Amino acid sequence: MTLESQLPALQIVLPLFGALLCALLRSGSLAWLVALVVSLAMPVISALLLMQVQDGGFISYELGGWAPPWGIEYRIDVVGAYLVMLVSVIGALIMPYARASVAKEIDADKQAWFYTMYLLCLAGLLGIAITGDAFNIFVFMEISSLSTYVLIALGKDRRALLSAYQYLIMGTIGATFYVIGVGLLYAATGTLNLVELTARIAEIGPTRPVLAALAFLVVGISLKLALFPLHVWLPNAYTYSPSVVSAFLAATATKVAVYLYLRFLFSVFGVTVVFEGLPVPEIMLVLSIAAMFGASIVAVFQDDIKRMLAYSSVGQIGYITLGIGLANKMGLTGGVVHLINHAMMKGALFMAIGAVVYRIGSSKLDDLAGIGRKMPATTIVFALAGLSIIGTPGTVGFVSKWYLALGALDKGWWWLVFLLVASSLISMVYIGRVIEVVWFRPLRHTGPEVRDVPVSMLAPMAILAAATVYFGLDTSLTAGIARRAVDILLAGAP
Repeated sequence: MTLESQLPALQIVLPLFGALLCALLRSGSLAWLVALVVSLAMPVISALLLMQVQDGGFISYELGGWAPPWGIEYRIDVVGAYLVMLVSVIGALIMPYARASVAKEIDADKQAWFYTMYLLCLAGLLGIAITGDAFNIFVFMEISSLSTYVLIALGKDRRALLSAYQYLIMGTIGATFYVIGVGLLYAATGTLNLVELTARIAEIGPTRPVLAALAFLVVGISLKLALFPLHVWLPNAYTYSPSVVSAFLAATATKVAVYLYLRFLFSVFGVTVVFEGLPVPEIMLVLSIAAMFGASIVAVFQDDIKRMLAYSSVGQIGYITLGIGLANKMGLTGGVVHLINHAMMKGALFMAIGAVVYRIGSSKLDDLAGIGRKMPATTIVFALAGLSIIGTPGTVGFVSKWYLALGALDKGWWWLVFLLVASSLISMVYIGRVIEVVWFRPLRHTGPEVRDVPVSMLAPMAILAAATVYFGLDTSLTAGIARRAVDILLAGAP
């Protein structure tokens, strides 16, 4: 037994053990150090896992000495390994940023609990990506969700408690729908192992229990995904939670939910059942367009930047689900690559606003007047990531929309290309409002304390902002990852 063979277990055990250690230490500084070490270790483990499966293979890790499908299996393929890498890298960038931000926004006696909940959330998100058991997905989903409720509630604004409660209610409904769907699948197939499920559903075909299970799973995951119109929990959750929580959740949580969507729709149920026998593409298309326009228009009228970015996230999720609804190679590639690109863009944007909150204690648009002259590096980060949200050529946002447009043209849908451009113009309006206020309005805050944030906060968001430009010019990695993932998904590989 080698250390390399235990990497799938270490991916989960390390953050769980780190969470326990943070809870026992009760010291914010020591807890941050533990969380930092664990977070930096995660990308290393993820990279080692990715190296083992990058040629198209997979890792099957048996738990408890019980061989699958009877025992719980961790199963990592290229798609899962890339998602694990994405979540791990975001976590590794969040932690250096978190020390100063958490110290500013969270009371000292609660900081150790913050890092405890963060590591539990990280373990849950990583677990969803690597487990090969449908019920175990539910377990990890609940671990990440329960810890997320606490992270949101730690915001200083009293409305953070209400936001956490709203998310609790919606998250519980989503989890209930999911577990009912899993129960129906078990009743129809007699297994919870994803590989076995794929094989048995192919044998029995789209029977009523299978279709009912599909419906419950889609609704449950859509709630976790914040797919329009099931997004009502997300704006408040992102607005009133601590800044570091908003950045982490925006960059990771919804991406993991998208992964579940892809895994169940394309791998477990299969393209034939979902996209040829049911009106799923049409439904996804309508909901995606509604998200792209409805949420973006609402974002234009927000006077709180965090809330504006929250509604922007709902709109950007619409681009991802649009690619899923197109269900052809180019369209799906656009959706998958936007999953990666949006994590970079929105992580940088929320970090930049968190830096402003760190200095002036507010994310209200009027309070940011002229602050670009006091915090130039922070506002440049925001501008670069904002240009990517718009889809400016030379940024990752343009790459995503380019593939989506190609997917639409493959279907002969010129009108959808027009809608993609029109929705981007709405993004230009709400990002442009912020740029105009921070650079061209008279300076509102003039104190010496208003200056760019420490390097520990500035460096992580600058890395993400630079990545939005670099991977917008060199798409070989991100688009290459997306194309490989799409090949696997369209082939129906479990």
